[in-house]
Amino acid sequence: MANVVFTANLKRHVDCPQTDAPGGTVAEVLNVVFAQNETLRGYVLDEQGGLRKHMGIIIDGTVIGDRTTLSDPVGPNSQIYVLQALSGG
Repeated sequence: MANVVFTANLKRHVDCPQTDAPGGTVAEVLNVVFAQNETLRGYVLDEQGGLRKHMGIIIDGTVIGDRTTLSDPVGPNSQIYVLQALSGG
């Protein structure tokens, strides 16, 4: 199962503990996580199911390419980091 980690700045806004979830794509893994936490789904995904503009996802050190359908492949031992993009100076 993939290990899904949410960054500390995201945890300030919504309860999102680190969890393991099965799936072959980012969408499949996140759907398992969101089934346990619907509030998190609305924070991470937009109304069409794509990644919100202020969010980022990194799989095994690589930023995902498909922000619309989240079809990037996930391995059985992948580390997925879900983060809130920060700006400012």
